[in-house]
Amino acid sequence: MPTLKDTYPLYLNNKAAQPNTDLEVIDKYTGEVAFRTALATPDVIEEGIAGAVRATEPMAKMASFERQAVLEHCVSRFRERFDELAYALCVEAGKPINDAEGEVTRLIDTFKIAAEEATRNYGEVQPLDISARAKGYMGMWKRVPIGPCSFISPFNFPLNLAAHKIAPAIAVGCPFVMKPASKTPLGALIMGEILAETDLPEGAFSILPASRDGADLFTEDERLKLLSFTGSPGVGWALKAKAGKKPVVLELGGNAAVIVDKDADLDHALERIIFGAFYQSGQSCIGVQRIIIHEDVYDRFKAMLVEKTASLVAGDPKDPKTFIGPMISNGEASRLKGWIDDAVANGATLLCGGGLTNGNMLEATLLEGVPRNCDANTEEAFGPLANLSRFSDFYEALDQVNDSKFGLQAGIFTRDIHQVLDAWDTLDVGGVVVNDVSSYRVDNMPYGGVKDSGLGREGIRFAMEDMTEIRNLVIRRI
Repeated sequence: MPTLKDTYPLYLNNKAAQPNTDLEVIDKYTGEVAFRTALATPDVIEEGIAGAVRATEPMAKMASFERQAVLEHCVSRFRERFDELAYALCVEAGKPINDAEGEVTRLIDTFKIAAEEATRNYGEVQPLDISARAKGYMGMWKRVPIGPCSFISPFNFPLNLAAHKIAPAIAVGCPFVMKPASKTPLGALIMGEILAETDLPEGAFSILPASRDGADLFTEDERLKLLSFTGSPGVGWALKAKAGKKPVVLELGGNAAVIVDKDADLDHALERIIFGAFYQSGQSCIGVQRIIIHEDVYDRFKAMLVEKTASLVAGDPKDPKTFIGPMISNGEASRLKGWIDDAVANGATLLCGGGLTNGNMLEATLLEGVPRNCDANTEEAFGPLANLSRFSDFYEALDQVNDSKFGLQAGIFTRDIHQVLDAWDTLDVGGVVVNDVSSYRVDNMPYGGVKDSGLGREGIRFAMEDMTEIRNLVIRRI
């Protein structure tokens, strides 16, 4: 099994720096300090932003094949360090090893997609002679890098969600400063170590673990031309309000629903819903939180769900047999335990789970009949909790999905193509997934939400569009 070092540096203007070892990172299963990293102070963050500004022109002048080569180098090195990256996720995030290996695979996919897209930053020739006054004129446009970008990434996918910001920035030629989550900084720092092996211009990147107060420094500086934030809705919308004139991309929370219709393949739906609700202890913004089941199959499918949920193995995330690992902190586990207890006190039925041990080991939990106004129903659980409800009419089920302030993704298990198309038209979400769960994502697709779930879309090509501006050229033939 790989080992971790005692201390790790931050990366400032492409170079490792160890100004201190002030950030303690906890092994989320044992509760012990796993390693320490450098913590960026305001002067270090200022230096990183200034470096990104200096790198703006040399980054923009890099040829597309040169940017592609950087991304391909990362792909190669991620493969070589696969086990180390997965183990780091196990330790710093408490992510079961099978899920951790899956995330490393997605990290590689994300950089591969970016390497392919780096040479596809197309423009267009546009006829302008739409009226007599424009006779003899022609136009064309291209995309140019927006400039220095600021990225803030979350704890739950410390590799791949950071990659969805870093990889498209390199693909289009934008320098950046990144603040990884202080609870899980190591994945991004290893990415920084690998990027430091390349020939990117000085100042092209800085990866700077910082306190939560430091987020303002990554947000308010007018030299930064775009902010991309992934995290909680409360923090994201507050940062948007402080961001000034710069564009802001927000990938925030959800309380995603899946519909199980009467004609669904229940065995398949069971396998996917259990995964979607409880993988990495439910700590996913598109994790299944609401399971809406047709009344004709409700009792049968409920029994299947309860039996399977109760059988999930909880324990040390480093053990390949473990499916349920720890939540990110004792505080988060206690919060969700409180929501479960509150729902039961207000009339919900606890079908299985609900127990809390070792501070942050919350059992996989199913509730039934959760009152509409309970936090367990209306807010983002972000933990191993799912709620069951029934429906009789498919369009009533669509209304239940939409009865949420969130709108990230939704899943539907049905064989009726007409219902699929109606759902696609009706559901107020960023994506509809048919015969799979809301938590399904491929890393080249447009991904993001509506309502309180955010603004804009990630997915390499779509992020590249956000990180570029259109520059027009008009030519008069004389």
